[in-house]
Amino acid sequence: MRIAIADDDTTFVEFIKSVTTADGHSCVTFSDGQSVVTQLQRETFDLVILDWHMPRLTGPEVLAWIHQNLEVPPPVIMLTSQYNKADIARTLSDGADDFIVKPETGPIISARIEAVLRRTTQRNAPQRHVDFDGYRFDRVESTVTFDGETRKLTAKEFSLALLFFQNLNRPLSRGYLLDTVWKSVAGLPTRTLDVHVSHIRAKLQLSAGRGFRLQTIVSYGYRLEACVEDE
Repeated sequence: MRIAIADDDTTFVEFIKSVTTADGHSCVTFSDGQSVVTQLQRETFDLVILDWHMPRLTGPEVLAWIHQNLEVPPPVIMLTSQYNKADIARTLSDGADDFIVKPETGPIISARIEAVLRRTTQRNAPQRHVDFDGYRFDRVESTVTFDGETRKLTAKEFSLALLFFQNLNRPLSRGYLLDTVWKSVAGLPTRTLDVHVSHIRAKLQLSAGRGFRLQTIVSYGYRLEACVEDE
């Protein structure tokens, strides 16, 4: 999972980063609220962790911006150094998914992050077959079956296609796709992603007539949309 961490306390940011990377997540860190907002307009994150008090937009202000401006808001965990029940209750009602009172131990931070990710993404133990309205993905064979036909995909095509279906109607940035599927491999040709998307469109016949359309979002990335035939 890709996580954004924002706090002007650089020591605590590095501590959370060390915890999350040890759990297998990739992290991007920020020291102020405006930087988070700017990056959220360019990139996709599975979770945002916000400190309550930050320069250039506070945590609650960034939280409000997220829910007012993002089509599919990521889950948010708030950080606070004071246990104020009224503030915490208000922030949770405003859309935060959880909070962490600083300082906190690594195991508790890890557990809270995993609980939010599990709850918001409904992650379970991987099953061999995953079904999406007429499309059956086989994780073992890297195949997709639809209309009685089975299409063999390369490993990267399969991972990318499954990622799109698991995030139906959610805009995914190019950086997020490259980070998740290719792990941001150094020297990767810039058109690699575009070529794989083109192959997926063709192999899986992703068009309005089939109920799914893989759209390009200019200067951002791609989105797999559910659609109806008469569109």
